[in-house]
Amino acid sequence: MAFSVLNRRPDSGLGNVRSSPGDPSRNVDWVLLVAQAALTVIGCLTVYSASRTKVSNPYLFATRQVVFVIIAIGVMLLIMSLDYSWLRERARAFYVASLVSLGLIFLLAKVSNGAQLSFSVGPINIQPSELAKVAVLLALAAFLSEDNSDSVSYERFVGGLWLGGIPVVLIILQPDLGSASVFVVLMMGLLLVAGARAKYIAMITVLAISTLAAAFVTRFVSGYQTIRIRAWMSPNSSDDLLQPYIFQGRNALRATATGGITGKGWLLGPITNARSDIPVQWADFPFSAIAEQFGLIGCSVLIGLFAVVLFRIWRIAHLSRDILGTYICAGVFSMLLWQIFQNIAMTLGLMPITGLPMPFISYGGSGMVAYFVMFGLVQSVHMRRMR
Repeated sequence: MAFSVLNRRPDSGLGNVRSSPGDPSRNVDWVLLVAQAALTVIGCLTVYSASRTKVSNPYLFATRQVVFVIIAIGVMLLIMSLDYSWLRERARAFYVASLVSLGLIFLLAKVSNGAQLSFSVGPINIQPSELAKVAVLLALAAFLSEDNSDSVSYERFVGGLWLGGIPVVLIILQPDLGSASVFVVLMMGLLLVAGARAKYIAMITVLAISTLAAAFVTRFVSGYQTIRIRAWMSPNSSDDLLQPYIFQGRNALRATATGGITGKGWLLGPITNARSDIPVQWADFPFSAIAEQFGLIGCSVLIGLFAVVLFRIWRIAHLSRDILGTYICAGVFSMLLWQIFQNIAMTLGLMPITGLPMPFISYGGSGMVAYFVMFGLVQSVHMRRMR
């Protein structure tokens, strides 16, 4: 017996463990995974509580959300099983496919509330802008990682702007300014981490603001986008065109403010559980549903979970074996942080209503799958950091 123990191969592990410490299956970031799972469960419960009184079938949106989550988990596990560097060579194909899907919007999508955001494939509605986040992230990360220098040359900076700018233009044309802002933040976040000079970052900021201002002045942006800005700037206006957005934003703020410390209780929020006080609350204003039902404590738990997730992604970026993994994590970090901020800020009236969903919490299949894929990429980076 002693002889067999002494002659055991060093890499055979202890007991039933047969893999080496560097094996990807032994390096899953469980803290990140558990926090992500907690956010997803909270999201499903929030969708149920905010939608149950708005439709004839109280379980309709919650059931759909659970199905989205199951599909997203399967896709995430597939991404985790792949070495993220394997995706570098296929980033161009994903990027081109995303541009094609964004172009198909104008041919296949129906106009809803003044915008063309998604098209149907059988019983499934697909929003290409959500899935394009993954493709543009991979394309930008792969492009910038080709140069291992500590700074970004002007040529590579311009190339990065082209890669991110083309989908931004297509998304603005839909028009969907909220999603377009996510891509701008993605570009700025990656370029900043890659070592772009401050004057380059200032350039893209001025360019983005100027383009947006010109789009509004020339009325290139559709009327309903302008109405959202006007409703935010004039919350006490009596203009009939602004009333639906003022009503929605005002009630979302009321629900948030009246939750108190502990909230009104699960399914007992007089605003959240009313029939029409906050239209599409389960997609646009889930933070207000959590605030009214669980108060400051519930909001603190939610923000705390997001803080844990952001910290783990930041940590994985530092632990990455190569610059490609660092850029992938930096891109996910930037988009996640911006969407969390924007969704909470528009609920509190600090930002215009853009319809930008809160990751893992808001209702929506395309957004759920997109962020599960991105977290799968982050896990892939962490799982292969020792190789």
